[in-house]
Amino acid sequence: MRLDGKVAIVTGGASGFGRGICELYAQEGAKVVVADVNGQGAREVAKSIGSSASHIAVDVTRKAEVQAMVAEAVKTFGGLDIMVNNAGYTHKNQPALNVSEDEFDRIYAVNVKAIYLATLACVPEMEKRGGGVIINTASTAGVRPRPGLTWYNGSKGAAITLTKSLAAELAPKKIRVCAINPVIGETGMLEQFMGLPDTPENRARFIATIPLGRMSRPSDIANAALFFADPASNFITGVCMEVDGGRCV
Repeated sequence: MRLDGKVAIVTGGASGFGRGICELYAQEGAKVVVADVNGQGAREVAKSIGSSASHIAVDVTRKAEVQAMVAEAVKTFGGLDIMVNNAGYTHKNQPALNVSEDEFDRIYAVNVKAIYLATLACVPEMEKRGGGVIINTASTAGVRPRPGLTWYNGSKGAAITLTKSLAAELAPKKIRVCAINPVIGETGMLEQFMGLPDTPENRARFIATIPLGRMSRPSDIANAALFFADPASNFITGVCMEVDGGRCV
């Protein structure tokens, strides 16, 4: 198994991409902390995985809660090797001037500040293990931004830059940092990204921009997250990989 003996935390683990990552990591031998602001959802995912999973309710924008999340991994499984910053937030697809200040603040707290807080908490534990890997879920929105999601796009651009800078800075500690850039996907935030009801007709408008002809799925993102976490990828860092069916070509 590709992650045998590894301990991982996955934020936003109760649904969508995060759940897919949790399940695949466990299948590949990792011990997984399912972390989500939806504590009941995290509990249910961990229960479905079994004894190789733990769960914790966490608001990734709050330092004390992020510290408690990392402490849970250490207490339950003995350490931390893989930190997946997958939790995300967006505003509805709409003109930039219509987005409220509260929405703006929440987007940057969840999509950017959370990476900062997780880095502060997880790096010391990874150093104790002789290294580790941090994986950030960014977005094609940070690579090829389009109107309607301007402030969200900016937050994901920040996540991509942080990934590359941290990769260079943490390399001497043997901590790798990579990012995944999904195209619009079949998750709970789909209607927010589209700014339209989730109908076959509206989906078709977005799918038409993706050369491989479909939206991303949790399994697509989970496979990318497995690739980055796999010890076989130990010479790969600073890579922000599009998982987008060719959308950014």
